[in-house]
Amino acid sequence: MAKLLIVDDDEVIRTSLFDLLSEEHECHTAASAEEALKHLGSWTYDAIITDLSMPGMSGEDLLGFVKVYAPRTPVIFISGKADPAGPERLLVKGGVDYLVKPFRLEEVEEAVARALGRRP
Repeated sequence: MAKLLIVDDDEVIRTSLFDLLSEEHECHTAASAEEALKHLGSWTYDAIITDLSMPGMSGEDLLGFVKVYAPRTPVIFISGKADPAGPERLLVKGGVDYLVKPFRLEEVEEAVARALGRRP
């Protein structure tokens, strides 16, 4: 059972992803990147799913911290904006996947499976 951190300021998205993924994985949630940093201080995660745009610290900012403090942890981005340069920029910085809202729940499951498979 993998341990996942789901980070999104939208409670509906956060809850939906928790409900979807908690059947197979141990899931923790955070409503902001700042809250996610507190979780990262206490737990080691096998993968992180984070919204890109949130009030305060962004998902991209969170990736910077993850790459310093937990560099082997894969980060999957979800975003409500279809930014053509977004996926490439984030993958170069170390993200492993980028999903645009609205996404199918199967896409999230597939992204998590890919991320967990990449983990050495």
